[in-house]
Amino acid sequence: MRYVSIDHVEPGQYLGKTIYSANGTVLLGAGVQLTVYMISTLNRIGVTMLYIQDPMFEDVETDDMLSEATKQGMIQAMNSTFEAIRSGKDWNTQMIGSSVDSLLTDVMSNKEVLVQLTDIRTKDNGQYIHAINVCLLSSVMGINMGLNYQQLKELATGALLHDIGKTGIREEDLLIPDLKGHHTWRGYEKLKSRREFSLLIAHVALQHHERVDGLGLPRGLAGDEIHLYAKIVSAADTYERLVHPLPPQAKKLLPHEACEEMMAMSEKQLDHEVLLQFNRIVSVYPNGTAVRLSNKQTGVVVRQHRGLPGRPVIRIVQGEASRFDVKELDLAKETTVFIEAVLS
Repeated sequence: MRYVSIDHVEPGQYLGKTIYSANGTVLLGAGVQLTVYMISTLNRIGVTMLYIQDPMFEDVETDDMLSEATKQGMIQAMNSTFEAIRSGKDWNTQMIGSSVDSLLTDVMSNKEVLVQLTDIRTKDNGQYIHAINVCLLSSVMGINMGLNYQQLKELATGALLHDIGKTGIREEDLLIPDLKGHHTWRGYEKLKSRREFSLLIAHVALQHHERVDGLGLPRGLAGDEIHLYAKIVSAADTYERLVHPLPPQAKKLLPHEACEEMMAMSEKQLDHEVLLQFNRIVSVYPNGTAVRLSNKQTGVVVRQHRGLPGRPVIRIVQGEASRFDVKELDLAKETTVFIEAVLS
């Protein structure tokens, strides 16, 4: 598979990864042959990047930590929860708990894999994909930091629901800076009222916009006043917002650019120790990404090295259609070659 801009997708190519609607149903399944109408529709609903199948890279997988069943179930749970809140109805905490258990089962089975955020988002499913990705990143960091299962479940639940306070209120009201109007307080109030949840889960929603330098919202907490769970979720949320900004017109950073930006936030917005853990678990050049190397060759990322996220294996294809020359360059061994740019 290759990861390409939708502007470069052509009719007749085959979709590499399934795209889900906001309610968890399959919008387009992996393997479907794309038509002009499909590509136009995907453009219209906000899809900007796609995975497509490519004979030269048919063995390249995205190494997803989560199974398709887990992702689909989590989108359905989030949709059901948020729709219930919007309509003023009670919501099913057991459904959220089951989704978190499924995620943790998948993560603990694949904890040696670098996290690659590869799900295709639309205008409708974006908030759910964001929540799932923050939950995934937070859970992997929590495992690396030695949290036990009960702690991981609290962390993952808080991460999945960290923005629940935004549900059911107008977009302009999200900008209200006063204490009780901020969405973090709204989320805290929603979660603390659920006796099925630990109070620490509610505090993740309350504290995930605090900063270690004390300049965050809503209470201006600093350093150790901020719970570890909230520090972890803050890092995951920051990364997600940098690579998939809201509104979509905002500047979008590539994964390696986002990691560099976050390191500049160390001990200001983000906790330094949490950042170190984050940089160990995320893939800055996901499989399928086209890159240009410092030796001016171009290729596609095909494999990762755990512990060396910036030094993947690159497959370089040269020659004419009738005679291709294919070679792989392992940047962990070719130490004088580096990735110069990411191509769309």
